[in-house]
Amino acid sequence: MTTTTPAATLTGAPALAPLLARGALLSPLKRPRPDADFPRTRLVLPGLRIDLARLAAYERACGFATGADALPVTYPHVLGFPLAMRLMSGRDFPLPLLGLVHTSITVTRRAPMPATGTYELSVYVEGLAAHRRGTEASVVTEVRAGAAATRGAAGATGPSGVAGAVGADPVWESRSTYLARHRATAAHAPEEPSAEPPAPLPLPALAEWPLGGDVGRRYAAASGDRNPIHLHPLTARLFGFPRAIAHGMWTVARCLAEHGTPDAAAVRARFRAPVLLPGTVTYGAGDGRFEMRGGDGRRLHVTGEVAPYPAA
Repeated sequence: MTTTTPAATLTGAPALAPLLARGALLSPLKRPRPDADFPRTRLVLPGLRIDLARLAAYERACGFATGADALPVTYPHVLGFPLAMRLMSGRDFPLPLLGLVHTSITVTRRAPMPATGTYELSVYVEGLAAHRRGTEASVVTEVRAGAAATRGAAGATGPSGVAGAVGADPVWESRSTYLARHRATAAHAPEEPSAEPPAPLPLPALAEWPLGGDVGRRYAAASGDRNPIHLHPLTARLFGFPRAIAHGMWTVARCLAEHGTPDAAAVRARFRAPVLLPGTVTYGAGDGRFEMRGGDGRRLHVTGEVAPYPAA
């Protein structure tokens, strides 16, 4: 039986650097498995106002138009990322932060979000699941606007018995999956193991983008995500990459900046392979779908789809 843990209300966004360091230090102590316990607390940050200078830097780094009084569809992920890191870097989170791979994200935006608005963020771990390559965690981020953004958290419970905020439905929510690779035992194997789905046929190529070696550093400065694999070739090599790699959320944001999204939208994206920096990528789109491939069109980096919300 799942127990309910009261929500924890924060007075400010946690600093990312200490969380990344804590997660790295604790990673060797973690023993990931899909039936492990995980933190049940919902972290809540009420009364959040947008830093417009940081928003503009993010828009420039990802290719969104600057100056519009509406947040890019991916920007709330940046706002919620420090809260997610606080949960995933803790002792009670069973997956090691080092080597954790962001595998997918789904986003629902129910209405435009003014850049001058006041919001309430909440983040919680929804659960763990067996994956054919290890264990996958699902982390949910919700954003409420207006009056709901100042009430704080009290009373109601969400998935997994997690305490939640009382009030209106989120204006924006996402669900991210993070994979910890490890050998799966027979007891923890997925109920329906399957092979890696084949890569889809290429979409019509609409643009080719040369990427400089500073893409990761520019996105890190705007988002706060200064994971060393994104910053410099030397630090990336420490983790097994020949060069620095682009942030996965940058690849999705860059595609959506080109593709566009309705005011009320549902977005799904899956991360397939890292983008090495510097390099060249090809953007393709058609029938509500988008993708980013290597410059030669062979290696698939990210796939996704955009649809109106609610679905017609």
